[in-house]
Amino acid sequence: MKRQYIFTLAAALLAAPASYAQFAATGTTTLSVTVSAEAALSVTTSTTTLAAVGTIFNPYTGTTNLTYKIRTTQSTGTGSITLKVTSDFSPANGPSVTTPPTAGDALTYTCTVAAPGTACSGSITSSTSSSTSVATFGSAASSGNSGNAASTAWSLTNDPVYHTGAYSATVTYTISAT
Repeated sequence: MKRQYIFTLAAALLAAPASYAQFAATGTTTLSVTVSAEAALSVTTSTTTLAAVGTIFNPYTGTTNLTYKIRTTQSTGTGSITLKVTSDFSPANGPSVTTPPTAGDALTYTCTVAAPGTACSGSITSSTSSSTSVATFGSAASSGNSGNAASTAWSLTNDPVYHTGAYSATVTYTISAT
């Protein structure tokens, strides 16, 4: 009887469904990742000094350097780098983006952008009311792992009516990707 009992118990254990994970010498898992569009930038010139070079009353010029990283969606992606003067020149009586003292005074810039970006075209007049283009990106755009270079070369009218002194303005760059 004892034998039949052991045999019945063994058969019942073998027929019972496994309710615990089984251990083995190896195991596997499936990794899943969704790679999205992303963008980031670094303004590598923290202070851009504008200086007149050459003869008297030549425009004040200087260059701001950036490094950008971007990845856009394969078939329909886009991206951009823009800038906006978020704080006009101060103090008063000098250059101004919003209300220049003389008609025609302007803070303008041109762009240089390493591929895969396309630089802005020609000279752009900066604005305090809206963002203006530095670069655009199409679908499937991707920068290098350490980032790609871009820059804005500034030109500010050197108007004799500006009072002497030091003036500063703040420019905010923005990058986006879809």
